[in-house]
Amino acid sequence: MKRILRPVALAALALTLAAAAAAQCFADYKAKQDNPLRLQYGIVELPPAACDDRTAAARHVEDVLARHGWTLLQIESTFGPEGFEQRRARAGEIHLRN
Repeated sequence: MKRILRPVALAALALTLAAAAAAQCFADYKAKQDNPLRLQYGIVELPPAACDDRTAAARHVEDVLARHGWTLLQIESTFGPEGFEQRRARAGEIHLRN
């Protein structure tokens, strides 16, 4: 019985991990800091619940940026892993926040 359960458990784990990877999404944003004024374009990885909800994405990005002393100006777009590489080059020094 153990010989059967182990492969089934491993297969279930692999499917769960694959589904989590497929749900990966990001938002690119514009943000600012005051005194002195600094502007930033960056990328934030979103939790799965915020991937298809622009309001939830904005709330998440606002929270992440606030922890780093930035204020969200706007969400540019949300996208999956396929759009990450093309946007990453534009994001500059501080490009990915969690």
